[in-house]
Amino acid sequence: MNTKPAVKPKDPNFSSGPCAKFPGYSLEVLKDAPMGRSHRSKPGKSKLNESIQKTKELLDIPEEYLVGIVPASDTGAVEMSLWNLLGEKGVEVIYFDSFGKAWANDILNQLQLEDVNVFSADYGYLPDLSKVNFDRDVVFTWNGTTSGVKVPGGDFIPSNRKGLTICDATSAVFAMEIPWDKLDVATFSWQKVLGGEAGHGMLILSPRAVERLENYTPPRAIPRIFELKKDGKINKGIFEGSTINTPSMLCNEDYLAALEWAKSVGGLQGLIARSEANLKVLEDFVSRHDWVEFLAAEPEIRSNTSVCLKVNISNEKLQKIIDLLAEEQVAYDISSYREAPPGLRFWCGATVEKEDLEIAMQWLEWAYNQV
Repeated sequence: MNTKPAVKPKDPNFSSGPCAKFPGYSLEVLKDAPMGRSHRSKPGKSKLNESIQKTKELLDIPEEYLVGIVPASDTGAVEMSLWNLLGEKGVEVIYFDSFGKAWANDILNQLQLEDVNVFSADYGYLPDLSKVNFDRDVVFTWNGTTSGVKVPGGDFIPSNRKGLTICDATSAVFAMEIPWDKLDVATFSWQKVLGGEAGHGMLILSPRAVERLENYTPPRAIPRIFELKKDGKINKGIFEGSTINTPSMLCNEDYLAALEWAKSVGGLQGLIARSEANLKVLEDFVSRHDWVEFLAAEPEIRSNTSVCLKVNISNEKLQKIIDLLAEEQVAYDISSYREAPPGLRFWCGATVEKEDLEIAMQWLEWAYNQV
């Protein structure tokens, strides 16, 4: 396509975090936020607990699992899990993107655990999951936000495992089927699939994880912001709306609005369908053009949220394409992650409209021909 497209996406935001707000979003949805009230007041705690309960309902999380709001986004949720839980058993770390690599680095160099096995793969690939020993604790990401690679379901995790599974699921939750019985710890943030605001993490604990917390004391000091126990027992207040530090009631209201929107498009299955339809747009585009391909070559491990592409062009020309699309106000923040191979990354989560991606692909073809 050499002719400049006449139509632009209604929303040109394709960033992989913070992600696009849900269609039809307006600041009017924040009008009921209890601004100026303490988060520990009755209205404040009620609103926070509402987010927790609606999250459990929408994601169909088992009743016996605990869900809490914690500080510092998904990163904080992952770190407090590692600091509180690891050390009783040997650890298996699986990574295939930069964030999974960061968790491996923290386990080895910050917690300085010695009995650690690392299973890693280059960008675009998965390591051999059959070699992972689930008699030990296992730490992994469900979806590699920076590599466009996901695990192909939970079948590789045995139900009779002896260790805990600790999963960073931030760019998977609300867009992929998550078998909760296979996860003992799962984390995510509001800013990914539902397009919420940054700074708040969600921590999901199975009864097995709670048992570990209450019966194991790690040989390290736990920073105040990571403390999950009170008088030797799990601090249940965290999972009922009493957060460790001060949350933003404005951000919480924003998340509640996103949860209501999610219900309006068919709940979890509707969200997954929207994300998979968005991936299909890019799959169709790649199939028609020989100058672009997926970083994840195998379809069964290809992410349907953070979709990463390789472009058969010099890095200099690739940057010109990225800059041109931003200047035309048709696609923002589509460059690959700074530690990943040079390429493009389009967020295809549920808040992105399929029609906007279809239009963006027309502009991508035009920009490629211009460059």
